[in-house]
Amino acid sequence: MDLNTLIILTYFSFLIGIGWVFRHLTNNTSDYFRGGGSMLWWMVGASAFMTQFSAWTFTGAAGKAYIDGLSVAAIFFANAVGFLLNYLYFAPKFRQMRVVTVIEAVRLRFGKHNEQVFAWFNMPTTLISAGIWLNGLAIVTSTIFDFDMTTTIVVTGLVVLVMSVTGGAWAVIASDFMQMVVIMAVTVVCAIVGLTRGGGLAPIIERFPNDFVAGSDLNYLSILAVWAVFIFIKQISINNNMLYSYRYLAAKDSNNARKAALLACILMVIGPLIWFIPPWFLAGAGVDIAALHPEWGDKAADAAYLTFVQLYMPAGMVGLLVAAMFAATMSSMDSGLNRNAGIFVRNFYAPVLRPGADEKELMLVSRIASTCFGIGIIFVATFINSLKGVSLFDAMMYVGALLAFPMTIPGFLGFFIRKTPDWAGWSTLLVGAGVSYIAGFVVQPYHVEALFGLENELTSREWSELLVAIGLTFHLVITGGYFCLTSLFYRGLSPQRETAVRRFFQNIDTPLINESESQHNLDNRQRMLLGRMIAVLGVFVIALTALPNPLWGRLVYTGCGAIILFVGFLLFNARHRRADSQALAQRA
Repeated sequence: MDLNTLIILTYFSFLIGIGWVFRHLTNNTSDYFRGGGSMLWWMVGASAFMTQFSAWTFTGAAGKAYIDGLSVAAIFFANAVGFLLNYLYFAPKFRQMRVVTVIEAVRLRFGKHNEQVFAWFNMPTTLISAGIWLNGLAIVTSTIFDFDMTTTIVVTGLVVLVMSVTGGAWAVIASDFMQMVVIMAVTVVCAIVGLTRGGGLAPIIERFPNDFVAGSDLNYLSILAVWAVFIFIKQISINNNMLYSYRYLAAKDSNNARKAALLACILMVIGPLIWFIPPWFLAGAGVDIAALHPEWGDKAADAAYLTFVQLYMPAGMVGLLVAAMFAATMSSMDSGLNRNAGIFVRNFYAPVLRPGADEKELMLVSRIASTCFGIGIIFVATFINSLKGVSLFDAMMYVGALLAFPMTIPGFLGFFIRKTPDWAGWSTLLVGAGVSYIAGFVVQPYHVEALFGLENELTSREWSELLVAIGLTFHLVITGGYFCLTSLFYRGLSPQRETAVRRFFQNIDTPLINESESQHNLDNRQRMLLGRMIAVLGVFVIALTALPNPLWGRLVYTGCGAIILFVGFLLFNARHRRADSQALAQRA
């Protein structure tokens, strides 16, 4: 068996093991979709970080870094600012909504009709995003195993489907933490090797073939600046509205939600500083990725990170990287599986189709719904693969700006503007859909060139970036302005709706504290179970030093394994310290 294949299969066994270990913690739909709202900050923070991280980071984003240098980092630094605002204000508020799914919060804030509208608007968007993530993963996997892309998408999607459906939120979020540890360890050593090969960061930047900050194919630098500003606006708004609050619904209390946001912020600041050193190094070294991977065609740049690992990392590292990418994508695809299934079951099946259904029936339907959404994701990924002229980077930007962003407007403004009629929610989505259509299909490059009197035609890169900015501008002014204007038509709500809205705002203003004895026991159980799993994985990675590599290659595996083992030791040791402190408190 090929060495990389063996490493991937062994790594998968750890993921399956996590699902097996945490399976007994899932007894109802609250456990299945949000871990019963009982998880510690480091698990929730890692999951929040990993939902912004998938194979796309190593394909579409790495390809953008290979071609255009530093500009791609704006997306991740914008995420960091978004998580910082989570820490300062939103994260505890989100947890204090006291709901199982985000659409339940929509029901409280805007009523049951908006519950259905937002549910059915939200599910297709997350399906498309997950399909892009799966496509990025399949690109790498098909290259490693030399399989047909469509076959790879189907097989890979089915494997992800099985692991996601059987584990539930406990297994998914626990695996998120493990993926975070492994990916950070692997990318740190890749960055160190890249810096060593390149003679340091300064020489890498100096040798970059294009403008390191602005990149290539750019006639108007101002377009890049406009794009960066609106990317910050988009990512901040997406990370700070109730529709994306699912990240914090699993936290055990308000304080853990806040600390989880801080962890995600720190990781998102550190990440870009190390993730993109390998593709920057490759560009400066003059490595022709298109010649090495002609099977990627116009998307050859998306193979930048994989090419670096193949050329400059020790034997077996490709398998470890692909395994980590696979698992990271699994955690991101949970947005299209576990979360969508939660919305379908808790916000449509239970209240509309089967109001009297018990938890046993709802659990069965949850797994069936997850399976159906998983199959849908596979179809979406196959369709995206057929669009040969669209890069993964551009596809992700278009989905975010034209599909996801309109839904964030009522989800964000509704947190602050209380006196709006219920129809403000669903009608804002309809306005947003119309605005997205105009921005995406009506506005053309020649309109912009004529409006601003541009002498040179817009390049393909300039138009793709300007299209994102145009869509966001239209939504901020038209869609956002529309929601604000609906407050002029507010004439009060029915007594029942007034009670629900009052409850919503009382909830988000009331801190949640969970320090019961049973929760303390569950805290220690989380530390013990995951600490052991991560420690075993660290030992496995250290054992890879036995592979036939030069001394520096063996040291790479030793360093990776030591980082992972140390984290496992910290978790397990924290469990004992917590138990000791409780014993001392009881004796006192």
